[in-house]
Amino acid sequence: MSVHAINPSDRPSLSVVPDHLEERTVDADVYRSVFRRHAAGVVVITADAGHGPVGFTATSLVSVSLLPPLVSFAIATSASSWPTVAKADSLVINFLSADQQAIAGRFATSGINRFAEPTRWSRLRSGEPVLDEAPSFLRAQVEHRFAVGDHYLVVARLATHGERREHDPLLYHDGTYVTAHPTKAATHHV
Repeated sequence: MSVHAINPSDRPSLSVVPDHLEERTVDADVYRSVFRRHAAGVVVITADAGHGPVGFTATSLVSVSLLPPLVSFAIATSASSWPTVAKADSLVINFLSADQQAIAGRFATSGINRFAEPTRWSRLRSGEPVLDEAPSFLRAQVEHRFAVGDHYLVVARLATHGERREHDPLLYHDGTYVTAHPTKAATHHV
């Protein structure tokens, strides 16, 4: 991902926050409103603890550590996939491309068999379910599960990576799936 480079001579002078700014307590509505404006990458996490595959759409994937290679994600305690993720030793993080809104929507829908047609999936040699149409994926071993509020924070150690093709990422912003558009201006890699 890239962002526009800032030319120091283009910076506006510092200003004082206007007095009319009103701070509000962060309740569920404020929380949702603030995070609707925060763009996040979209993945589908799949697992199987011996009773068939489960999967869910996640926007909470975060890189945690390079050495060892760790990631984390959050899953609601009420999620239908949680009982499997709670027991699974390993899982797969399926990255989605900008044109895969339908897959993201399917794995975000409750009460359906997410692995039924038209979902195309298979198993890795190690047994985990993987989405056949995902342009890339990471297989990971679950290291920790921490209860945090109404979610669990899962920390997983990355084991293997598979890449079928390069892709532009699918993002979630303001309640909808969107894509990133590269800029032609000078960029600074984050």
